[in-house]
Amino acid sequence: MKKNPDELFEIARAALERAGASPGMAEAAARHLVSAEEQGLPTHGMSRVPFYCAMLKNGRADGAARPRLAADKAAACLIDNCDALPYESCEWAIEEVIQRARRNGIGYAGITRSGHVGVLGIHLLPLARAGLVGLAFTNSPAAIPAWGGSKALFGTDPVAAVFPRADAEPLVIDLALTTVIRGKIMLAAQKGERIPEGWALDRHGKPTTDPKEAIEHGSMFPIGGVKGAMLALMFELICTALTGSAIGPEADSFFAEQGNRPRIGQSFIGIDPGALAGREKYLERVETVVRLMLADAEVRLPGARRFEAEKRVRAEGIEVPDALLAKIAALATG
Repeated sequence: MKKNPDELFEIARAALERAGASPGMAEAAARHLVSAEEQGLPTHGMSRVPFYCAMLKNGRADGAARPRLAADKAAACLIDNCDALPYESCEWAIEEVIQRARRNGIGYAGITRSGHVGVLGIHLLPLARAGLVGLAFTNSPAAIPAWGGSKALFGTDPVAAVFPRADAEPLVIDLALTTVIRGKIMLAAQKGERIPEGWALDRHGKPTTDPKEAIEHGSMFPIGGVKGAMLALMFELICTALTGSAIGPEADSFFAEQGNRPRIGQSFIGIDPGALAGREKYLERVETVVRLMLADAEVRLPGARRFEAEKRVRAEGIEVPDALLAKIAALATG
């Protein structure tokens, strides 16, 4: 069934609030989930509403929590998410990054005692609109073994970047450090299908085509082999050592029905091009790179599909499975 974004926002907000989220928390989460749908990313959109409702109901997220400033020094700050659904904290972090980057040329905001934050690239879009280069990192429950190891240690540890352009949508680079997103393995498990070799490892660190083994006992292949594993180490430390957050093995799976509060971390960075080579030079260099990329007819700019999807949604609405809408409606009405 197709719905417009406002309708989806209202039903998501109502379901989250009914599950125990404060009004501000429910609104911030609903805004992000609808944005994911608008950008053609349904794996991180309305399908997450039942998942977040379950976290609120079983105590893995605190619906009454209010984020607070835990540390503050010049260009950097740390926000304590206090075990809430972290979308309010992310919005606050981005505001702090923008303000600090404008004052200092660079701004950093970390989040601690956090959880699942959705699509990193969406969080960064306000930085691009402010003319800032943005970087985002998050860790997650253990999914990738250290190179040479057999047990999951690092998270999928997504990373994102935005680069504003002159008179065009920004470049949006957004990826996890696994060969595929965990959602594809979960979908295969739900359908009773095998997964291709090269996606995941079993409990012994050997390649597996059994999605259930991969999710419940195994781990996932990092992109680029040893290089991907080293990036996972880097991003894990950026998100945990700087913010004092839980590392992968200390956080139970987001998708478990029961478990602890994840208490993972995020890092957001904004850089003002005007503080360095200057805004005009920055834009000229970016456009030169873009022009050279597009000289090859097969090249698509990162983020382009998302912005194309947004235009399509404005004209046609958002397609959401009837069964999912019914489930969310039931959560919203109690």
